[in-house]
Amino acid sequence: MNSLSYLNHELERFPSPEYALTDPNGLLAIGGDLHPTRLFNAYYEGIFPWFNADDPILWWSPDPRAVFVPGTMKTSRSLIKSLKKQPWTFTINRAFEEVMKGCAAPRAAQDGTWITQDIQHAYLELHKQGLAHSVEVWNEETLIGGLYGLAIGQVFCGESMFHTQTNASKAAMLILHQYLLKQGFKLIDAQVVNPHLESLGATALKRKDFINLLKRFRDGKVVSNSWVAKEVFLEL
Repeated sequence: MNSLSYLNHELERFPSPEYALTDPNGLLAIGGDLHPTRLFNAYYEGIFPWFNADDPILWWSPDPRAVFVPGTMKTSRSLIKSLKKQPWTFTINRAFEEVMKGCAAPRAAQDGTWITQDIQHAYLELHKQGLAHSVEVWNEETLIGGLYGLAIGQVFCGESMFHTQTNASKAAMLILHQYLLKQGFKLIDAQVVNPHLESLGATALKRKDFINLLKRFRDGKVVSNSWVAKEVFLEL
């Protein structure tokens, strides 16, 4: 039976995602806090926070779920041609906080941002603990795009991306795919299905199938130094 749970500030277990509401799709729980342990536990169970600045903390597990298999991003000829012309460079974990600020910046047709100061502080703490990571796209010394998310075993849970130059966020996604494939990751969680993600190759999985894959890979091992801050190279 679908039901909505209310969390307090104790680190109690999350309810099973199968109890999430169908309307709004995937809403599972309200309240709690953004303590790093609670956040890790949420992603470990296939749950993530998403709420506006004036809302209580809302926890979600939508059905269906958008996922990628590392290395399966769709890259058009025009995108490859464009990226070959760019002088851009790419890094991992060199500017996590700046990437979050870029993702939080105002966007066209959006009022405000869900990536509040509290969210930024919480995920920066996860980054310091070696759980949250970023991909950066640079034009000389200027950050022009990037993305961030959490690594849970062999699963990368994508959170947000941004760009200030055309195709910079797609380049970050392509770097992420190539990097995760080499490091032994098996799944990319892209959360909510939308036309843009589908155009890049995302697949819509039933929530129960996603949870089964998550349970299969969330304790898997990857290359031990996967997230050392470094420059990486785009293969086209």
